[in-house]
Amino acid sequence: MGRGKFKGKPTGRRQFSTPEEMLAGTSARPRTFKREEAEAEENERSEEESEEESDEESEKKKGTQGVIEIENPNMVKQKNLKARDIDIEKTTELSRREREEIEKQKSHERYMKLQEQGKTEQARKDLERLALIRQQRADAAKKRDEEKAAREQKKVEARK
Repeated sequence: MGRGKFKGKPTGRRQFSTPEEMLAGTSARPRTFKREEAEAEENERSEEESEEESDEESEKKKGTQGVIEIENPNMVKQKNLKARDIDIEKTTELSRREREEIEKQKSHERYMKLQEQGKTEQARKDLERLALIRQQRADAAKKRDEEKAAREQKKVEARK
């Protein structure tokens, strides 16, 4: 008969002990588990004592790390600073792109200020063009007024 999609492990099913069995000490846990637990606790105690005795011995290094003690220049270590250690007066150096962007903004602001004052070539040309347009509009308005006055004059003469 089929067992479905998942097959059981060859080691058998897991058997969990109940809290009562654990308290009574009759759990089905292997006896080696208690020994391993006790050994782990002893190892932790001995490691704490050995760390206190000798600070020189560090963690065991894997592979060639113990032989070669060269730091990887590509590996960036994070610099964690606490709030009390931060120097507020210290200025951070800007990158080249950031400096260029700031210079570009400042030069644009200077140019716009000169543009408003009419000191740049483009501003002078614009002002000349504006003056010419104003002159043309004034002439056209004067001409319209003269034509309007002339039409009114003709109407008045035609009525008489």
